[in-house]
Order: sequence, then structure tokens, then C-alpha cells
Amino acid sequence: MLRIAVLLSGTGRSLDNLQQEIAAGRLRAGIALVISSKPEAYGLVRAKAHGLDAVAVSRRDYPDLESFNAAINAALVPYDVGLVVLAGFLSLYQPPPELDGRVMNIHPALLPAFGGKGFYGDRVHQAVLDSGVKVSGCTVHFAESRYDRGPIILQTAVPVLDDDTVQSLAARVFAAECEAYPRAIQLFADDRLRLEGQRVRILPAGG
Repeated sequence: MLRIAVLLSGTGRSLDNLQQEIAAGRLRAGIALVISSKPEAYGLVRAKAHGLDAVAVSRRDYPDLESFNAAINAALVPYDVGLVVLAGFLSLYQPPPELDGRVMNIHPALLPAFGGKGFYGDRVHQAVLDSGVKVSGCTVHFAESRYDRGPIILQTAVPVLDDDTVQSLAARVFAAECEAYPRAIQLFADDRLRLEGQRVRILPAGG
């Protein structure tokens, strides 16, 4: 079974969704460890409520990104994880060589639009509304060493309605995330994802 580490910085809604999918048998994986970059993050409370191992590695305790990531990677070592899942993680994660190609992220827009440093949470949805586009959605991708960059695995589109607010659009996008992220993780667990340059090919089931 695929062992997952979830990295978060906030409320842990995506963590909650993944654990529910696992409990229902729709996601055949296990969350081995949850790491938060903020000790006060409610995601840690949710993790412990699910009986998951959870630790805080506070970004504020480290002088630079390199030492912060070294602490995260040290925390991962005992857990033998096969995939790192970024779930509202607000720092740039730099994996060790053994996890190269084994880090996923989800973004609440259709990349490459509305992505990059500083584009997270409600900021993304506000930018979408301000732009006047008629479609938004979510993107699951393999993470690279730049914000919101890396080969795209899945995208789900949702309409942007004339009367949308940030909150109503965010709710519609999050509902799409709740389906797309577990699906992408299961495809990885089933060894159905193949990288071809910057493109990800999804192999047929049983292929």
C-alpha cells in the first residue's frame, strides 16, 4: 500500500477529504505522517483526531528555506513514504533525491494561469473573478522547485458564474479538488502515470 506524507499549513480540509476517501475504500493508500509548517494550524488537530502521526516543523524556526526543508526531510525518513502530498502547504518544498517525481500539489485554478508565488487561497479566486474569465477549476500536478510548476496530472474545470463571490467560487473549486486529488493519488498508487517530458500520460487500467 502506498504510504503518504501530507504537508499542510492551514485548516486541513484536504487532509480530511483524503482520510475520508481512504476510510471509504475509494483511495487505497495510507497517510503515514502529517507535517505542518505552522504549529497553530488546525490541520494538526484534524490529523490527531484521525489518529495520524502529526508534527509541526515551523518555518519560523529556520533561517532559510534549505534548513527548513532539511528538517522536513529528516522528519520523513522513519516513515518510508512513497508520495508527498502538498495540501495547502505555503512554503516551497524541496524533496530529497529519493522523492524526486514523488511530490504532488493541487492548485485552485487551471494552471498555468493564476499560479506562482503569492497565488494561494482566496487570492487565486479573487484574481480569477477580476480577470473576467468564464472558467476556473483545479490542477493536480507533480511539484517542482518553483511554485505551481511541474507536469500536470489532472485538471477539472468549473464555471465562473456572473454572480459569483470569492466564497461561492472557492466552494465550487474545492468540491472539484475533493474528487481530483484522490483520483490522481490513486493513479499514482496504481502505477498508471508516466512522465514524458513535461507531459503526464495516464495508462489504461490493467495496462
